[in-house]
Amino acid sequence: MEYQNRIEAVFLERINRFVARVEIDGKEEKVHVPNTGRCREIFVPGTRVYLSRSEKSGRKYPYTLYEAYKGDMLIHIDSAGANRLAEEALMKGRVKELIGAAEIVREKPYGSSRFDFRFQQDGKLCYMEVKGVTLEIDGVAKFPDAPTERGARHLAELQQAASEGFGAYVLFVIQMKGVKAFTPFTERDRKFSEALSAAASHGVKVLAYDTKVTPEHIVLDQSVPIVLPRLEEEYDKN
Repeated sequence: MEYQNRIEAVFLERINRFVARVEIDGKEEKVHVPNTGRCREIFVPGTRVYLSRSEKSGRKYPYTLYEAYKGDMLIHIDSAGANRLAEEALMKGRVKELIGAAEIVREKPYGSSRFDFRFQQDGKLCYMEVKGVTLEIDGVAKFPDAPTERGARHLAELQQAASEGFGAYVLFVIQMKGVKAFTPFTERDRKFSEALSAAASHGVKVLAYDTKVTPEHIVLDQSVPIVLPRLEEEYDKN
């Protein structure tokens, strides 16, 4: 996935979930932020960021902030970009567990949810939800960085799909390079963490891949080890 009309800037302030203030060549500009997560460890005043400029007329904010440095690590922060990366990877066979996926369709309803993808794999109809990960702590990628009831509901629906014989996957797209593992952020959202462990123990395949990130492009790269917490009922059995 490539970005056109890229511009380097300095982050100044996040005004709200969707808008930030940056400095471009000494001039302040308001820009669109395509990520509603907290990203507090990324959006620090003085941080070097990258913007893309839209050629469409009539936009309130022509610039979109799509990448930011955290130390030496360049992080892709565009939430919608995670889905585009996943689609590209499925089409090109970059997800090793899903090589050969066919009839890939986006935004398909199931139950009360609308999953990011539906596809055929080895003759089985499959559903997949994609989660973009921008939070890194001590070399470990974590999700979510803010509580998400919607995310827990998606996992429960995937678990139901698996129980009905469908293939069910959740793919965590880690929008950076250099992490050693992925784990749910239990301290931030215990319900999501428990839902992920429950889904994994009931047939949902949990995948995590990092990405190669440059100012010009980003691509899904390598599988990352996954560490899931044990469920309370598992502790009770011991």
